[in-house]
Amino acid sequence: MSKTVILDGGMGRELKRIGAPFRQPEWSALALWEAPHFVEQAHDAFVQAGAQVITSNSYAVVPFHIGEQRFATDGARLAALSGELARKAAAKAAAKAAQPVRVAGSLPPALGSYRPDLFDEAQALAILRVLVTALAPHVDLWLAETQSSLAEVRAVKQALAGQPQPLWLSFTLQDEDGDGVARLRSGETVAAAVAEAIRLGAAAVLFNCSQPEVMAAALDAANVVIAREQASLQLGVYANAFPPTPKDAKANATLDDIRADLTPRNYAQWAALWVERGASVVGGCCGITPQHIAALAQALP
Repeated sequence: MSKTVILDGGMGRELKRIGAPFRQPEWSALALWEAPHFVEQAHDAFVQAGAQVITSNSYAVVPFHIGEQRFATDGARLAALSGELARKAAAKAAAKAAQPVRVAGSLPPALGSYRPDLFDEAQALAILRVLVTALAPHVDLWLAETQSSLAEVRAVKQALAGQPQPLWLSFTLQDEDGDGVARLRSGETVAAAVAEAIRLGAAAVLFNCSQPEVMAAALDAANVVIAREQASLQLGVYANAFPPTPKDAKANATLDDIRADLTPRNYAQWAALWVERGASVVGGCCGITPQHIAALAQALP
């Protein structure tokens, strides 16, 4: 059995848990300009738990979260700082002769999570290019997270023109029961998303910020496309700990509860099922703590 790559967990909820400045709509970005040492502390905790890839705290460094004016004046600086803090945590791990840790540059949905209806290519490209330029010196790979539509990932690919690091594309899925077909929040199928990822030259396709219960069907759909296309593509999962998110959910509309049943032990059991279905990259999204990541690192090969 091949080794599983362990990702980190949810930065926003971890910052809140350890007492960092935290509020909506700024979310995890607030700590970057008020108390960045908390961001470094969170990275360190995930590394110590066993994460082999940590993600820059740049997800909320977009106008949707911090506002148009602050993004214009401080967006590049905050994004660069997020990369620097992640790189510092990775360097500390290397200095301790621990397992090497890679830094993933987080590229969020530029115009709002779960909102494919708000997507505008020109606006998204302008935002993403700021993040890419700021993060590029610090990252080993690009992680486009919580992508709700094919249009969003096409914009990511355009924004990354000329960047040599591998691209991981991570899609968020519909949590509600539908027609039995695994779908993105846009309604587009996972099969279409994986085919598009192959066309765009992605090195990995992941599924994130959705319930653990919907991930297996997405992996199954992805495996069919990979086999059909004879593609070399890693698969991964990092679920959230939220209750089902309805189709009309609006990001930042409320602070979601965390499911009590997704203990570290139970989450590791879900992860073992994903690995059986072909996932070779596993971690956690919102609400998944260093304790959950430690359980993954202990339970998975």
